[in-house]
Amino acid sequence: MNIGVTGEKGESMVARFLQKKGFTIIKRNYQCRYGEIDIIAENSEFILFVEVKTRKDGSLVPPEYAVDIRKRKRLILTAEDYLSKTETALQPRFDVALVSVKENPESGSGYSLNYIENAF
Repeated sequence: MNIGVTGEKGESMVARFLQKKGFTIIKRNYQCRYGEIDIIAENSEFILFVEVKTRKDGSLVPPEYAVDIRKRKRLILTAEDYLSKTETALQPRFDVALVSVKENPESGSGYSLNYIENAF
């Protein structure tokens, strides 16, 4: 399993999910000195800062444990950096998307999504 390809597939899956929910994807992989935000999206009410964690089923560290307090602080600082450069009246919201890769030798790989709104 190629980690970069798997992560990109997970992010693309989440981007499609958000678009189906009526969100517009503003930016993917926004980077600054504080860190990176995987997806920035908006609708008429919210600007979303979405952290996507993609893991193989049965990994030692489940995806939900990868967004610890240190990671949250970096995400908040990165979002503040983005907002300082972008004018918006939308309410910011931090969401986490947990993508699990299910590997089945008979049918190939499949993905499942657990999307947590307002995660922190």
